[in-house]
Amino acid sequence: MAKRKTNLVIVESPAKAKTIGKYLGNDYKVTASMGHLRDLPKSVLGVDIENGFTPDYRPVKGREDTIAALKKDAASSETVYLATDPDREGEAISWHLKELLELPDDSVRRVTFNEITKNVVRDSIEHPRAIDMDLVDAQQARRILDRIVGYKLSPLLWRKIRRGLSAGRVQSVATRMVVDRENEIKNFVPEEYWHLDAVLSVDGKGSFTARYYGTGDKKTELKNEEQVQRIIDDVTASTFSVKEVKRSERKKNPPPPFITSTLQQDASRKLGMTPRRTMSIAQQLYEGVDIQGEGTVGLITYMRTDSLRLSDVALNDAKSFITGRYGESYHPGSPRRFKTKSGAQDAHEAIRPSNVFITPDDIKGSVTSDQYKLYRLIWSRFVACQMSPAVYDSLTIDTVSGGHVFRASHSVMKFSGYTAVYEESRDDEKEEKNSPLPDLHEGMPLKLEEIKKEQKFTQPPARYTEATLIREMEETGVGRPSTYAPTISTILDREYVVKEGKNLRPTPLGEVVTKLMEDRFSDIVDLKFTARMEDSLDDVEKGKRDWKDLLEQFYAGFSKDLENAEKALEGERIKVPDEVSEEKCDICGRNLVVKSGRFGRFLACPGYPECSFTKPLVIEMPGKCPRCGSRILKRTSKNGYTYYACEKLKECGFITWDVPVKDNCPVCGQTMFKKSGRGFKKPFCINEECPNFVPEDKRGGYKKKTAEPPASEEAKDSKTEKETKKEKKSASKKKTAKTETKKAGGTKSTGRKKKTAEEPGADS
Repeated sequence: MAKRKTNLVIVESPAKAKTIGKYLGNDYKVTASMGHLRDLPKSVLGVDIENGFTPDYRPVKGREDTIAALKKDAASSETVYLATDPDREGEAISWHLKELLELPDDSVRRVTFNEITKNVVRDSIEHPRAIDMDLVDAQQARRILDRIVGYKLSPLLWRKIRRGLSAGRVQSVATRMVVDRENEIKNFVPEEYWHLDAVLSVDGKGSFTARYYGTGDKKTELKNEEQVQRIIDDVTASTFSVKEVKRSERKKNPPPPFITSTLQQDASRKLGMTPRRTMSIAQQLYEGVDIQGEGTVGLITYMRTDSLRLSDVALNDAKSFITGRYGESYHPGSPRRFKTKSGAQDAHEAIRPSNVFITPDDIKGSVTSDQYKLYRLIWSRFVACQMSPAVYDSLTIDTVSGGHVFRASHSVMKFSGYTAVYEESRDDEKEEKNSPLPDLHEGMPLKLEEIKKEQKFTQPPARYTEATLIREMEETGVGRPSTYAPTISTILDREYVVKEGKNLRPTPLGEVVTKLMEDRFSDIVDLKFTARMEDSLDDVEKGKRDWKDLLEQFYAGFSKDLENAEKALEGERIKVPDEVSEEKCDICGRNLVVKSGRFGRFLACPGYPECSFTKPLVIEMPGKCPRCGSRILKRTSKNGYTYYACEKLKECGFITWDVPVKDNCPVCGQTMFKKSGRGFKKPFCINEECPNFVPEDKRGGYKKKTAEPPASEEAKDSKTEKETKKEKKSASKKKTAKTETKKAGGTKSTGRKKKTAEEPGADS
């Protein structure tokens, strides 16, 4: 008797296979391809430009056993279901599998899962479709565009700047955005402005502070001290009274559910996760994790999306959960639906929990810490988006003296609404002054207790963080959900951009490469051109444009630019200037420069070979040492903890766990500090002689077990016996690492890990 054939389901990962296999039963065998099995070759261009941009796809090296196993399984199966991810790349992987495994049309089916739950998986298997070649062609066009840009431009960069560099259609634009922001900061001219506050009191009702607003109903900006002094003279010669009291109710609606970009931004701000880490954890939650008592469960919907659409089932479940957990008043009555921005693909729902009734606390003991934190973030945002608005009682008091209006405002939460579940975060988190106001009425006389003036200057735009760069890329149409994280990883890996704390700063290398690209390949680094290219790829996906025509049109202009650049730069070698630090060489006194070695960036003396001194790279923090006024440097202890110390630690001895901030104490003028950790932390003054001094026990934050930061080598403090033994045990390893670093600096090359020619221009 012949063995009955089963059905084969092919997915990308074993975790996804495990989850889906649990739902399908014995009639289906679910296996994983482990990602791409066919791709363009890594050592050559792999695209026949002269013959219609024909790609030369080949089996991925080292995957022969997987391909053989899949062919064997497919041959013994009645139907093969290709169940790769529901996006362009997933569609392309399915098509490559069909071609590579030589599957006939009548035995292959395409299925997708926006969420990996029992009902969705079974329904998708029962309603398969054919492979969508428009999606495949859009992915092919993107892949070939990036391959052409990378493989044609990168060799030019190698010859004219430095070997191992790369250019890419999206990465070059992202680098330019960081460079442009740095130039804005350098060219910024601060403008003076002033704050003027009046401390007013009422008999028996206490005092409050009102800020200068203007004259009448017209808001006025105070530009100089003379203007401020005239106002002070006017109000001190007159009396204050209450001009108007406004009471109102303000509602704040919840934010929409997450899409890819907003998830990456919020995870960066709230959890300190890089975009790449965020997407890796989200992929795990989507594919399925083992939950005690439930087995393998896919916890969230697909995480690469720019749509705010939510299914009716999800909306109804959210209503049931909210009214059951929080009460009827916490649900607005009808579901909230959010409008997806124009230009979004809207192929999938927004990112949400697959089952809202599985709360973060339900899974806490079954998942990793990062999985729990990210699931809690996604779950909370989704639940909040379907809740009632938060309601605030607002009070505004306008006071007047000599025709000048001073305004004080205060608001207090009346109904928590969605904030019972989720609090929004911002990139520039600041504490808002919101002091209670006395109960006043119009015409009431006020006594001027004190008038305070403060000079201010406008600040340059902040450097991008990973979160704000993703937001800018999304707003300008550069890249798509699947490309944000790999693009940022690429420009960091290539050292076109470095991270200082959370901020992104271009390196001299990034600036030189960007300048060359702007001069010779303006289209490639033009934000509008890149955004239009993304729109064109969307048109290919919708079947509105032929993908080879798109490539033909792009290459016509690109090849001319490439030819002109080769002629213009013939015989020229562009020098990358050294990144000079303020650190001095301990041997010869020169300013050290930043180099890159196999262990990362470090400082080296530019006087090689006469001087081969090197030292670890330190990061300068804002503010000045409260003891001697020198710079404060960020350092890392032997146990991996971050602390902050004076650059003259041997002589000065200042060292702390607390983070220095750019603001000075308004009373004594010394640098203020804040507790380390995520989220807003209120700055405090550590000057014990200052009236604004905040004692240790009132500073908040996490208190470490040790009272003092770890001793550094410069401090030369005594070590415990246990620490001494530990250091001796690893002495040989440290000596080896130090020797390698010195060698990297001593050769006067960058010492970076060599970049191969395999993928010089890959954006992802």
